Amino acid sequence: MQQRRASLLAAQGQVDEARALIRQLPEKDAETARAKLFAEAQLLRDAKRWQEASDVLGRGAQRFANDVDLMYEQSMLAEKLGRFDEMEQLLRQVIALKPDHHHAHNALGYSLADRNLRLPEAKALIERALALSPGDPFITDSLGWVEYRLGNLAESVRLLRQAYAARPDTEIAAHLGEVLWVSGQTDEARRIWREARGRDAANDVLRETLARLRADL
Repeated sequence: MQQRRASLLAAQGQVDEARALIRQLPEKDAETARAKLFAEAQLLRDAKRWQEASDVLGRGAQRFANDVDLMYEQSMLAEKLGRFDEMEQLLRQVIALKPDHHHAHNALGYSLADRNLRLPEAKALIERALALSPGDPFITDSLGWVEYRLGNLAESVRLLRQAYAARPDTEIAAHLGEVLWVSGQTDEARRIWREARGRDAANDVLRETLARLRADL
């Protein structure tokens, strides 16, 4: 009940009041203490208060050493804060502790591809993620994105279409639209972007893509 009240408060912009409610929840055991950490960090993430969310998880990491879920969430916040070396270090620790963690393989591979770095390694990481979680549309999207970075436009479009058909997500739409745009299929790119904007006009990836390509819809 308290957690639901906290979510409602956060949705109304009262994030600090929501955090206070979460912190007041009793800690019956280590698992409830851990759940409180994740809940508080999520409130802050939703409010785009990345540094404070990172601080919460950092304190949690001192208490729950080698917790792969905690380390993975820390890595995602490190990326939001532009601390890519820290993100990579955390993801490699997750992979070392849990070699079948497909999210960690995908996140690291995608981050490298998105920054146009070490593309063969990025592709290998994403292919490993897809082998661990076959058919996952978000990993298929990552693979399509690294193929785009490698200059393989036809293969990129094929993979991104497959991902978008399985999951019409706004970020997948942004990627598919970009590759279609660069391939000269501008009408289809605009159509896909318009669909995505209709669902989620505030999406950062979509907005950045449209601005960078100077695409008028």
